[in-house]
Amino acid sequence: MKNRLRSSFNTRQYMLSSDFEVFFYSDRNFKTLKPHSHDYYECYLFVEGDITMEILPAAGQSPIRQKLVPGDLMLVPPGIDHHGIMEDSEKTYRRFVFWISRECCADLMSESVDYMYLFQKAEAFHQYIHHLSPADYHQVESRFLRLLEEISSDRYGSDTARHVCLCDLILTINRVIYDEEHKQNDSDEVSLFQNILLYIEGNLEETLSLEDIAGKFFVSKYYVAHLFKDTLGISLHQYIIKKRLAECRNAIAGGESITHAYERFGFRDYSAFYKSFKKEYGMSPKEYQVSH
Repeated sequence: MKNRLRSSFNTRQYMLSSDFEVFFYSDRNFKTLKPHSHDYYECYLFVEGDITMEILPAAGQSPIRQKLVPGDLMLVPPGIDHHGIMEDSEKTYRRFVFWISRECCADLMSESVDYMYLFQKAEAFHQYIHHLSPADYHQVESRFLRLLEEISSDRYGSDTARHVCLCDLILTINRVIYDEEHKQNDSDEVSLFQNILLYIEGNLEETLSLEDIAGKFFVSKYYVAHLFKDTLGISLHQYIIKKRLAECRNAIAGGESITHAYERFGFRDYSAFYKSFKKEYGMSPKEYQVSH
């Protein structure tokens, strides 16, 4: 099936599509391209060959040169210069290449931030190349092939199926990298999570946005969002609301006025506070005050 889905390589380094393009290349006597960048994201899965990848990040960051081995996955954000250096042109050079526009990424992120973990990691931490285990490699390869198969098909529902295959490919890439990294970094993650909880606990009267907390701990806001969702099953915002409601409840039980309590703990107006309090405790703030 791979040969049937193979693309003829050309030196075009711009997208014709407004959303994404995907290719499977298999070449001999490949000529090294000059360093180049795109105004879209490039995802690259190395299959076979004798290639050294060179990535030239923004000014002030050291160039990256890495000899690729089968199963290496690269994600390069817009504006980052890179190129593959052919070491032995007699060897067959095979790879999957996937281009996706910023606009398409924005549309996907509006559906779920789960699609953007690896994209944001590349931009926030300048980590571009990951190695997949054989099992993970075959998962990702099968998604590439399925998407290529669907693009070449004119069956009923092909547009819908194409979108489903696109989402499946991106989610699979994010999932295999996320699972591998978190398997290795469980203790660091637990420590970070506990420190964030302590910080929230001590600053409930302050502004506590996702961006503020991520900046405080020098991590991506998407990483923090995933950390809370995966660990507690609720978002960071929901967790903060629950903690603030608990503090308001304790303050009201201790004799503090309802108005002073909800203003002190960051609720913008009484209406929002009232709805949240009643949903959490099954009674209004006034009813709770009277009962205590």
